[in-house]
Amino acid sequence: MKRTLAFLICTVLTISLCTAAGPAVLHAEEEESSTEEISEENVQDKNTSDETVAEDNASEGNNTEENSAGETDTQIEISAPSAVLMEASTGTVLYEKDADTARPPASVTKIMTMLLIFDALNNGTINLDDEVTTSEYAASMGGSQVFLEAGEVQTVDTLLKCISVASANDACVAMAEYICGNEEEFVKRMNERAGELGMDNTTFKNCNGLDEEGHVTSARDIALMSRELITRYPQIRDYCMIWMENITHTTSKGISEFGLSNTNKLVRQYEYATGLKTGSTGEAKFCVSATAEKNGVELIAVIMAADNSRQRFQDAVTLLNYGFGKCQIYTDDNPEPLPDAEVEGGVQDQVRAGYGNSFTYLDTEGANLNSIEKETEMNKTQAPVSKGDVLGRVVYRLDGNEIGSVDIVAEDSVAKAGFPDYLLRALGALMLQREEDG
Repeated sequence: MKRTLAFLICTVLTISLCTAAGPAVLHAEEEESSTEEISEENVQDKNTSDETVAEDNASEGNNTEENSAGETDTQIEISAPSAVLMEASTGTVLYEKDADTARPPASVTKIMTMLLIFDALNNGTINLDDEVTTSEYAASMGGSQVFLEAGEVQTVDTLLKCISVASANDACVAMAEYICGNEEEFVKRMNERAGELGMDNTTFKNCNGLDEEGHVTSARDIALMSRELITRYPQIRDYCMIWMENITHTTSKGISEFGLSNTNKLVRQYEYATGLKTGSTGEAKFCVSATAEKNGVELIAVIMAADNSRQRFQDAVTLLNYGFGKCQIYTDDNPEPLPDAEVEGGVQDQVRAGYGNSFTYLDTEGANLNSIEKETEMNKTQAPVSKGDVLGRVVYRLDGNEIGSVDIVAEDSVAKAGFPDYLLRALGALMLQREEDG
């Protein structure tokens, strides 16, 4: 009887202790998760692009990755009103929420600014070591800036760092003027480039994202220009992954150091992060285009109009973890060499054949990509043949179903044979026959 009574007393005490401990632990977790660190960009004007950021505990998102593999779109909770998740290599949209509503993008605008800078570098219009002189107008920009002074000279490379890392409005205008002569012409080119990318809900009014009537874009359009930037110019990572770096101001006042600090806290807090750009103003609220890569899968998570910085980063991490749990990529990186293709009626009987492009397939259903099979299908080719003409295709199949193909193209040109060509061939064949008979 005494043993039974003692057992009951111990049980009651244990239950009481566990019940009391539960809320205390939960309260501690809530208190820890609410901790925020404010300091993203130098705030000069709260009515302009202040980019004030709360440092998000993005590492919390890593713990949900395994669970995200089985989620469906309806199970993802995104607080921000507009969001898009895109796979970079194929452009496949994996998740969207009010993706086409036009909203102010704040400094996420600078993705297009940087895209045009890299375009100019690529076509040789400018070089990284070119020296750019800051105008009075560029130096007058408010909001986030690196405090360039009129007449100050910086290289293109340094100004790119200022834009990508510190979201510097003054550096944006300096580069716009250097490339196009003035900001207006540069913005015109921004809108032309947006049209080329199919950014149907975008109108740019300036090159830095300061609030201005009619300066709008959508989550889908941000994903499109982000994809263009990171896939066409992967060297952007050399800039947007810088956490902290100093630049040197050399002016009439003397020489001074200025510290750049990355506005994208995911660069430091999310292990798969590769970029890309944050933005916030009074009208835009908090935005981000977050890029990340894991196991060969590169994703773009766009968040617009989040209520606070913490929310935008947490929403971005939620999308990225969902995508990494859902996606796998098949890429035929090293296809076998192709044999020469037969050509009828040409001055040559064969032409060298090559692949028109590489093949990439995005799977979101958990298929066994090792079972992908491919088959070569060649067309009957008549001369004349021009370099780049399609000669056939390589078809890729998964479980018997076609999942895509790659064109086989001519790597040389073959002219159509005329009477003299046929005569020479006949004479050549006749002489060869005499040699064999002789």
